[in-house]
Amino acid sequence: MRKEFVILILAVGLLLILLAALNWKIGKEKEDMVAQITETKKEIARYKSLAVEVTKAKEAQKVLQDKLNIINSLRKGKETPVRVLDEISVYKPEKLQLGLLKKEGSKLAIEGIALDDETIVQFMTNLKKSKLFKNVDLIVSEQIEQHKIKFKKFILSCEIISG
Repeated sequence: MRKEFVILILAVGLLLILLAALNWKIGKEKEDMVAQITETKKEIARYKSLAVEVTKAKEAQKVLQDKLNIINSLRKGKETPVRVLDEISVYKPEKLQLGLLKKEGSKLAIEGIALDDETIVQFMTNLKKSKLFKNVDLIVSEQIEQHKIKFKKFILSCEIISG
């Protein structure tokens, strides 16, 4: 019986040691998990702050891109009147005098006087050949007299081709 009692005490002692070791191992795993969770929360916070910075950078980039688009649009708009005047001066016959150029959007009205109808037709034909104008139409053509000389007053309408 004494032998059985010693074996029982040894078995209980061994079981207690085993339980203590198991408790220590579980405690250690718990500490490791808590440390890992803490580290993961820190990473999440860091990534959230990075995401905010990226969003701010994208917004700043969009603002800059919008400004660049406006600048490019202004530059393009600035070149158009120069191109229009250059093209008209190239295609204007000598017997024609321009009086008024009026631009509204892509529409252009051209007023002037010419020596005769043929000169107006030549000017319209020249403008139609240009790659800058389309839909060249004669709106008004009437005879006027200045200093006892007869002229043709005209108004043309056309569209400016953007490009």
